[in-house]
Amino acid sequence: MNALLQKIYGTRWNPSYQSGVLAVFFLAVSLFSGIALIFFYRVSEPYGSVEAIQAGPFYWLRGLHRYSSDAAVVAVILHVLKMMMQGRAFGPRARAWVSGIVLTALMIFIGVTGLVMVWDNLGQRVAMAGIRFIDWLPLFSEPPQRIFSDQANLGTPFFFTLMFLHMGLPLALAFLLWFHTARLARAVYVPERSVCALWGAVLLLISIVIPAPLGPAADLSRIPAEVPLDIWYAFWLPLEEHAGRLMAALILGGGMILTAFYPMRAKLQPTPLPSIVDEKLCDGCTQCFQDCPYDAISMVPRSFYNDGRHSELVAKVDPDFCVSCGICAGSCKPMGVGPPQRNGRDQLKAMEKTLSENPLRNELVVLACATGCGLSDKFRGLEGIRMIPTACSGSLHTSVMELVLRRGALGVMVISCPSRDCTNREGPKWLEQRVYHDREAELMARVDRDRVRLAEASRAEIGHAVLQSLGFYQELQKLEEPVPPEEMELKCVPPSTD
Repeated sequence: MNALLQKIYGTRWNPSYQSGVLAVFFLAVSLFSGIALIFFYRVSEPYGSVEAIQAGPFYWLRGLHRYSSDAAVVAVILHVLKMMMQGRAFGPRARAWVSGIVLTALMIFIGVTGLVMVWDNLGQRVAMAGIRFIDWLPLFSEPPQRIFSDQANLGTPFFFTLMFLHMGLPLALAFLLWFHTARLARAVYVPERSVCALWGAVLLLISIVIPAPLGPAADLSRIPAEVPLDIWYAFWLPLEEHAGRLMAALILGGGMILTAFYPMRAKLQPTPLPSIVDEKLCDGCTQCFQDCPYDAISMVPRSFYNDGRHSELVAKVDPDFCVSCGICAGSCKPMGVGPPQRNGRDQLKAMEKTLSENPLRNELVVLACATGCGLSDKFRGLEGIRMIPTACSGSLHTSVMELVLRRGALGVMVISCPSRDCTNREGPKWLEQRVYHDREAELMARVDRDRVRLAEASRAEIGHAVLQSLGFYQELQKLEEPVPPEEMELKCVPPSTD
């Protein structure tokens, strides 16, 4: 699916890369267009007021409200699939997953109240099915279905209640959204302006060209014969009408519970261990604290080595927040923090071993994220190119790149996942800052930047990544001879373990 979207939209516009923020944007469009529609809606004459809107010059407002709501559901579905495929629902991320499921259910309920407020034949069908669910609950002294026994009984209070729910529940939606992203540092809620402009224009154009559907007025004296189905907010209707409310409740409720507990299956698999801090090496620079995408690191007073020769503060990792992304390993100049076996010292040792077992021969070394292009077979057999898979590019210590050049590589190319689709959110961002903008744990100035190249590519762009690698290799062959390894000095040597 992602490969198809990538071919259609490209990296910048691929909706699956920005599914979460697109869902928020579509909900915001729906909210503001809904506020505008309230000035035209009358609870005393629901269908008549909607019909008047449909026939007036602002008919497109209703379409904008309806289609943006539908687009929000599509974006949420893409977001859920993306989180599942990337394994971003487990461990400390489980809270975000569960809150996202609750948020989605609330969004569907708000959409259902909106369908009923129109009070056409679809609204009647949804209301009758919904009241059968409510009637099943032992909360009322009289069956709620009696509300629909006579058109005259269905007065202003009913539609006022619907409008109150439809307008009030988005406040709960906003709170859940905050809770959903509470563990993210620098959480982003809206797409960049160009993306907002594109999708806003698309929604507006569709709303003008294709007015929102409006069926015949609801009539409680008869059962509607043929009613169009809203697949986004009333997808449950056929199930309720054909299987019965009990079976529908079991299937829908069970499905929601199973989905919410999806992260529990992670207990059957080894869980990546959280980062640890070596207080002897930590110099209190706060860089890992600043770079952590999940607010899992704080700076606290030292408990060890508080002898006046070390910094007053030291980094501390909260294991309940740490997702073992390793970003901190790439941001620590003295290599004192990172997941077990993956901090800067471990990366240097692993690279030393790899290159000792298979020495370089004037090759371009491509370091690619294993979640992206790193495990692709298309790099095998390419003359002059050595592929070495890595963890997230943001966790890659720049001293590893320098070590590769010291061992005789023509150059180093790091291929990250797309910035908008990084499994650990900010990997490519921090890597670029360290290589080109002197962010802490920076690539030293003595390293020839002409022999270093950063690129981004998803699994759907492996062919493009191969072409970039071949192009860079050809450029490297035109450069002067690289500095002999013996004349280079490692930026960071692995500290003694004694």
